[in-house]
Amino acid sequence: EVQLQASGGGLVQPWESLRLSCAASGFTFDDYVIGWFRQAPGKEREGVLCISRNDGSTYYDDSVRGRFTISSDNAKNTVYLQMNSLKPEDTAVYYCASPKYITDCEDVVYDYWGQGTKVTVSS
Repeated sequence: EVQLQASGGGLVQPWESLRLSCAASGFTFDDYVIGWFRQAPGKEREGVLCISRNDGSTYYDDSVRGRFTISSDNAKNTVYLQMNSLKPEDTAVYYCASPKYITDCEDVVYDYWGQGTKVTVSS
């Protein structure tokens, strides 16, 4: 059974940093696509960043380019979302997701979702 556990959220002030973790189980990290999404209050869920074992990272949201990066620790089956220079508009519940069938970050269909971790950016 595929499980994704997102963690690391919290309350931070503008311009501070947070690192979110997505611990994956139920599949091997020999080949994977893991995406980070977020849903702000009153808004639809949107893609943020994706990482593919074979193709590296892909930005879904240009507003985070230069501030957010995605990385993985294959030995720990964990993907990280490093968020720097956080802004109030980054406030959201952040989710990680993975597909049943591995393609790439552009053509992927996400089937499995973590429970979400809340990030609040406020002074």
